[in-house]
Amino acid sequence: MDLSATTIWWVAAGIAVAAELATGTFYLLMFALGLGAGAVAGHLGMGTSGQIVVAAVVAAAATALWHFKRARQPRSAPPESNRDVNLDIGERVQVEAWGSDGTARVNYRGTQWTARLQPGASAAPGEHRVTAVEGNWLVLAPSSSH
Repeated sequence: MDLSATTIWWVAAGIAVAAELATGTFYLLMFALGLGAGAVAGHLGMGTSGQIVVAAVVAAAATALWHFKRARQPRSAPPESNRDVNLDIGERVQVEAWGSDGTARVNYRGTQWTARLQPGASAAPGEHRVTAVEGNWLVLAPSSSH
């Protein structure tokens, strides 16, 4: 069985896509784009060195573009304070009194939780907003409705 250069490029691109699906490394798709570009260059009649150059340039350009696109996107909040991860963030609780150690016991979701103040917040009773969940502790900040 005699495989042409373009067939080898297409098989390599398919392997790169399969590897990306198995590992979740999105940059492998950029590499697969380069391999596909090498195959197209072979179909257009370029020599082996031209195919390699086209594949390398396309893969490098796609990788660089994807890297710069991701770098410009805003970073998401850490999981303990990200509303997309933890639906408790932003919920309101009533604090009856703060202890001398800066903690309080609050009723939330039908049970008692231990809460602490967000750094820089003042310890006053009243309505507070959940800003983070650290383990089984609620981190609270005074509600803006004060």
